[in-house]
Amino acid sequence: MASLLIVWHSRTGGSRQMAEAAGGAARDETATVLKRADEAGPDDLLEADGYIFCAPENLAALTGMMKEFFDRCYYPVLGRIEGRPYAQMICAGSDGEGAARQAARIATGWRLKEVQPPLIVCTHAQTPEQILAAKTIPEADLARCRELGRGMAAGLAMGAF
Repeated sequence: MASLLIVWHSRTGGSRQMAEAAGGAARDETATVLKRADEAGPDDLLEADGYIFCAPENLAALTGMMKEFFDRCYYPVLGRIEGRPYAQMICAGSDGEGAARQAARIATGWRLKEVQPPLIVCTHAQTPEQILAAKTIPEADLARCRELGRGMAAGLAMGAF
């Protein structure tokens, strides 16, 4: 059976909710593992057939913990996961494009295959108080996350990727 790995990081709960929504829907289609970025490692990447990377954007870039995951895992799996499918989800206060580009560049280095454009959820948090506050992702956005998770998992299960 194909397996999907969802690696996520969250400071205020938004990305966690997104990853859990995708993971819950994916489990209906194939074996799915959710791992926090600080707990995921090269072996997790090697064992999975496809990936969803989910993180917040901080200061127009990936959050530090997610970047640290990529830094820690990059060379140990380089040349060993080529061609595997991936998607990404970004929780952002404004546009999320910087974090999405950064993750895509890393995935390109690994020679992963992007199966859809990044799913970016914008919380519109712009003040320090809003940025630091716990997030509640709207149901419509969680539905998009579930759709992404279900689609990734179904594609893996069918061998479509």
